[in-house]
Amino acid sequence: MKKIFAMLLITGFLISCGGDKKTASIEKAIAAKDINKLKEARIAIQKEYDVIGAQLAQIDAALSELDTVKRVALVTTTTIKDTVFTHYIDIQGNVETKENVIIYPEFSGTLTQVLVTSGQKVTKGQLLTRIDDGGLSNQLAQMETQAALAKTTFERQQNLWNQKIGSEIQYLQAKTNYEAQLKAVAQMKAQLAKTIVRAPFSGVIDEVITEKGQVVAPGQPLMRIVNLSNMYVAANIPENFIGKIKNGASVEVFIKSIGKTVTGKVRQVGNYINPNNRNFSIEIAVPNQDNLLRPNQVAVLKIADYTKANAVLIPESIVTENASGEKIVYTINSQSKKAVAVKKAIKTGLTSGANIEVLEGLANGDVVIIEGARSVQDGDAVEVVKK
Repeated sequence: MKKIFAMLLITGFLISCGGDKKTASIEKAIAAKDINKLKEARIAIQKEYDVIGAQLAQIDAALSELDTVKRVALVTTTTIKDTVFTHYIDIQGNVETKENVIIYPEFSGTLTQVLVTSGQKVTKGQLLTRIDDGGLSNQLAQMETQAALAKTTFERQQNLWNQKIGSEIQYLQAKTNYEAQLKAVAQMKAQLAKTIVRAPFSGVIDEVITEKGQVVAPGQPLMRIVNLSNMYVAANIPENFIGKIKNGASVEVFIKSIGKTVTGKVRQVGNYINPNNRNFSIEIAVPNQDNLLRPNQVAVLKIADYTKANAVLIPESIVTENASGEKIVYTINSQSKKAVAVKKAIKTGLTSGANIEVLEGLANGDVVIIEGARSVQDGDAVEVVKK
């Protein structure tokens, strides 16, 4: 300790004695703008600086040896254990149903009956509305009468022809007339059927658009029918995920408007890539047990695209990057008597939440510094604090 104080006193004395003279000499050389003298002064000062630097290094080394209470970094650690790692992609989609239809009339006329109301449940084939047929039912009755007469005439001609009575042409004419009458009746029935509107599938009448008494025509909406039991989510996926999403894959679907997550399955993967956005479409079937899903709700899909059984995971926040672009973490040297931070370069993979996969550089059983990782350097003594 006495040697240290002596060195400090000598250094201070040299600086104090020669300081004023050197300062005056330097100021004189600067005022004279003498390049040679300035260079000589700089060389002299640099030599003194090097001497003082070496002396300070000796002092620091001595102080380090005499300091019995060393300050060490406090850190927390975790031991690496292999775990199952699953990576997900988050995609936004919309809730849809293929059974969401606006019903249009196929016949022009006055709407004589509206047999359902908004919110009413209906079954497939149930009668919804009637349109005035404009006399088609009367025409059908006449045509059916004519068809009955044509049938009787044909049957009699057929009996006579079987008995070789009468001419073949009479038989053929009766047959042709009967068949023509049957076709005319069928066409009239088909036309008359258009005056009756039936439910195309079971569901709920969401809205009645046209009321009784109004004149309607093809292309004019009558009502909307919706079935919420067969819901799905439609989404567009970037083309670089082709091959990673398969039919039947499980998907977590978060519905923002109700704050609920349901589990669905991929039921269709599109075979066409949209050239405008380089995406392909998928459909995820989702259950609607609580009847809370509605068409056009926003959904966030969490789709698993990568899984590894024995993965090494660490918090992404402890990974730093040096000037060379290497990713660095710090571990604890278990071979030393005292805990020492050891720098390790790693190669990382995908992230999931706050964790990142380590592909190279760490192994099962390594002790990694978590808290305090950014405040230590390679070789620093550390003290592990157990939380």
